[in-house]
Amino acid sequence: METINQTKSHVYKFGDKTTDGNSKMKNLLGGKGANLAEMSAIGIPVPPGFTITTEVCTEYNLVGQDAVIEMIKGEVESAIETIEGIMGAKFGDNENPLLLSVRSGARVSMPGMMDTVLNLGMNDDAVKGIAIKMNNERFAWDSYRRFIQMYGGVVLGMKPHSKEDIDPFEEIIENLKEKRGIDLDTDFTVQDLKDLVFDFKAVVKKRKGFDFPTDPWDQLWGAVMAVFNSWNGDRAVYYRNMHGYPADWGTAVNVQAMVFGNMGDSSGTGVCFTRDAGTGENIFNGEYLINAQGEDVVAGVRTPQQITKIGSQRWAELAKVEEDDRRTNYPSLEELMPSIYEELNGYQEVLERHYRDMQDMEFTIQEGKLWILQTRNGKRTGAAMVKIAMDLYKEKLIDEKEALLRIEPLKLDELLHPIFDPKAIKKSHIIAQGLPASPGAATGQIVFFADEANKFKNTILTRIETSPEDLEGMNVAKGILTARGGMTSHAAVVARGMGKCCVSGAGALKINYKTRTLVVDGKEYHEGDWISINGTTGNIMEGKVATMEPELTGEFAELMKLSEKFSKMKVRTNADSPKDALAARNFGALGIGLTRTEHMFFEVDRIKAMREMILASTVKGRKHALDMLLPMQREDFEGIFEAMAGLPVTVRLLDPPLHEFVPHQLAQQKELAEEMHISLEAVKAKVAELEEFNPMLGHRGCRLGITYPEITEMQTRAIIEAALNLKKRGIVAYPEIMVPLIGTKAEFLSQEKLIRDTAAVVFQERNDSIDFKVGTMIEVPRAALMAESIAESAEFFSFGTNDLTQMTFGYSRDDAGKFLPIYIEKGILKHDPFEVLDQEGVGQLVTLATKNGRKTNTTLKVGICGEHGGEPQSVAFCYKNGLNYVSCSPYRVPIARIASAQAEILNS
Repeated sequence: METINQTKSHVYKFGDKTTDGNSKMKNLLGGKGANLAEMSAIGIPVPPGFTITTEVCTEYNLVGQDAVIEMIKGEVESAIETIEGIMGAKFGDNENPLLLSVRSGARVSMPGMMDTVLNLGMNDDAVKGIAIKMNNERFAWDSYRRFIQMYGGVVLGMKPHSKEDIDPFEEIIENLKEKRGIDLDTDFTVQDLKDLVFDFKAVVKKRKGFDFPTDPWDQLWGAVMAVFNSWNGDRAVYYRNMHGYPADWGTAVNVQAMVFGNMGDSSGTGVCFTRDAGTGENIFNGEYLINAQGEDVVAGVRTPQQITKIGSQRWAELAKVEEDDRRTNYPSLEELMPSIYEELNGYQEVLERHYRDMQDMEFTIQEGKLWILQTRNGKRTGAAMVKIAMDLYKEKLIDEKEALLRIEPLKLDELLHPIFDPKAIKKSHIIAQGLPASPGAATGQIVFFADEANKFKNTILTRIETSPEDLEGMNVAKGILTARGGMTSHAAVVARGMGKCCVSGAGALKINYKTRTLVVDGKEYHEGDWISINGTTGNIMEGKVATMEPELTGEFAELMKLSEKFSKMKVRTNADSPKDALAARNFGALGIGLTRTEHMFFEVDRIKAMREMILASTVKGRKHALDMLLPMQREDFEGIFEAMAGLPVTVRLLDPPLHEFVPHQLAQQKELAEEMHISLEAVKAKVAELEEFNPMLGHRGCRLGITYPEITEMQTRAIIEAALNLKKRGIVAYPEIMVPLIGTKAEFLSQEKLIRDTAAVVFQERNDSIDFKVGTMIEVPRAALMAESIAESAEFFSFGTNDLTQMTFGYSRDDAGKFLPIYIEKGILKHDPFEVLDQEGVGQLVTLATKNGRKTNTTLKVGICGEHGGEPQSVAFCYKNGLNYVSCSPYRVPIARIASAQAEILNS
């Protein structure tokens, strides 16, 4: 059996301006616990409590519940006594009971992914004591029924597990509402609430076979263990995998004294942000509800009100609410409770300056007293991330290095994709208006259930409201639309974290899950109908709406310029056309690391000549066909070289197996035979001859150029002639000709000689010359091992990490999707090696080849051209190994540029 460390502290107290921890202890206390400790230390009014460390979660997974309770029992009892002293109440007392909240808290924010229990300590005796103490019988019984429902779902496992399941507690509530003819929970009488408590306990007894636990200590231990269990729940595991968080981090547990926002009109609860999480605008904003608990705001069951007056006015304009109606029915907190607002506004300013970042805060007002329940660095969209980082830099709260480190490179992807075309927007038919919860544009077919989000190629997940169970479907969908909920609802917060377009709180939508229909102003839309949503404006439009490429200006341009100051390792692009090359150059690419010439041969006017070359039975016949391809190739290279004028362009010679160019369907073979004026049998015979058991390891790469040297000659001539043509126009081209898939030095030397001999002929014909390099792609493990020898002749190495990964692991990248997700789920691999470079295995080959290659060629230029070149962890690895550049697809160039700058900052 594993042993438990009994000497170290497992419980850290906080509250009443004292604390055992601080904000630097996130790995141990989790983000929430560390920030609660920090807030307590700087005088923010935090309900007192304690944090059980993440290490205890790890121990729990090793040794189980009984051993863990024994380990921490004494510390927990001591911490409870401290809370009792501060709050003037006693845990388990019937007349003056202390109620507790039990919440999760991983080292990173995982909104809604793990479990929470509120009002813990309630039972048939405590509810009477609370009623007398608070002089509010309705509040006491409402708190009791909430506790049973939450505890029953979280700890006793009575939550529905699919859309077909019925929540037994919600079923009881809806039946009572129907019987009483009411719509809102706030309409329940005291007797209604007592009836709910009775019925809730009865359904627990019926479903579980035992009575609902009444002993507060039993309740506490059950809740703590449920939080630990939720770390490995389906939602949390999916979220961790999606963001790449390790399973061994574990979660802390935060236990606090309950404070109540549902004690009448002088109480309330809310969520606020120190800056706009969607746009990054420096404006305090958020939402609140009077006479409500925190889960009411997040669930979106009631329409929340805005905290600031300006926010309320903006909301009213979007929602088309008249000003008089707004002031009467939807006043801001600033207007309704000005003194509370001023206090809250002061705390948000203190916390943002203290943490030097945008904060996401939760608060409760209990009978006129403000409590801050949580603060954390707020999740934000990619656009907001860039603006906030640059604004904080300009405000001198952070320096330029910190501004760059504040950027999550992959979130820049949100800024680099199409937006709605303004012309198309003008012509679109807006059917409803919601809240702009997460910016962006999404067009798709309506689906109503999260587990059906992949039913069509592009979907809009359309829900009354979302819950943590919907996470996977939210990730799959192109956009998210909800009828309920505000800017801080589950849908809004999670969508922003994903960078997913979201419109929430569209109250005009009438969604019927049974009939799978959406009704707006009397018009019915069905599952599969197309709609478009604008997460920047909140507009919901009928049908498809055209999109366009975004313009990257302002803070984004400033950020990219700032990255240049620190990025020593260059970023190139993988581009096969002038259009892609220009796009990449506009994003700051400093050359092309990979031009795949085979992509140029698949166009209609070229595939015929390519097939003629393949079907030719003599060298003369092949050369005749290649002569037709030469001007086309030359034109391609001229366009690419011109787009990258003055910058290096690496051109890979023809790589794929020839069978990819010939037709395999009988009808297409007949058509080819007629075009080529040869027999069908001849075409079939050639197709059969080219067929390979494993084409990825077959007749491709340098093997083509060696067996058909006329292919290499034609491509070399096209490259050199294109560069010379541009030279006449005053445009400088720097071609780098790359030999693919070598495994031996002899293969490289064979192709290098052919390339240089062909170039020499062209130079003699033109009576002119240009500078060019000849190098190779390292994508076969043997080539990496032979790098020292190969570098004696090669002028550059470019690591083709897609194939290098495939050959090193022995995984087919076309088939690995069948088992890699299971590998990652079971912890056999931490990441998909085709997405994140395997630094332990494949990385060793990169390191070895770079080091050994430079032993014999000190000027050897080394880069990477697989898509790993745009993945931040892989970029950092390349920097540490001294690569000259990374190359990636055009739209990942900004990501790679930031990752390169961050690598320089972190390693300097």
